[in-house]
Amino acid sequence: MAIEYAKKLRINAWIEITLEERQLKLKVDQEKLTATSLFDGCYVIKTDVPVEVASKEIIHRSYKDLALVEQAFRTSKTVQLEMRPIYVRLADRTRGHVFVVMLAYRIIKELTKYWQTLDVTVDEGIAALSSLCQIEITINGQSYNQIPKPDALCEKLLQLAQVTLPTVLPKAYANVTTRKKLQTERKTI
Repeated sequence: MAIEYAKKLRINAWIEITLEERQLKLKVDQEKLTATSLFDGCYVIKTDVPVEVASKEIIHRSYKDLALVEQAFRTSKTVQLEMRPIYVRLADRTRGHVFVVMLAYRIIKELTKYWQTLDVTVDEGIAALSSLCQIEITINGQSYNQIPKPDALCEKLLQLAQVTLPTVLPKAYANVTTRKKLQTERKTI
């Protein structure tokens, strides 16, 4: 049993396990252990790319870049981006959805770069910025919207992202349709 366990842990090359009177005896071959430990932290990258096309340094750098690709896929499936199967029938709409998700990913990468000096993740920064609002002010029948002064964290996030908020917004008259009315307003293809 112990020998199989040593094989599973891959230590059987430099350790000898014997059973003597209900006791396990371990004997370490120090020379084999030293020879094996020379490869600790090493790995092999096998490729079919010829040496004339790419050097070993380029191959290694490309392999390391795979971690960035994996991180991008993990980020694109987060709550912020939500790239997931959507039910569209037309190819251009599917491409449009992927385009929007990739554009959002690019924005997240830029925000990560801008906010790297702060102890804030992009999710935390976006959550903080979601507290921004507008106030509708009416004076003598004239209405306009004003953005209140953001708190210190929001102000720093906006400053680092090189975003300047306007102080006054024009009154926008939008037609808001509820879900029940949407069925009659929906466009047909």
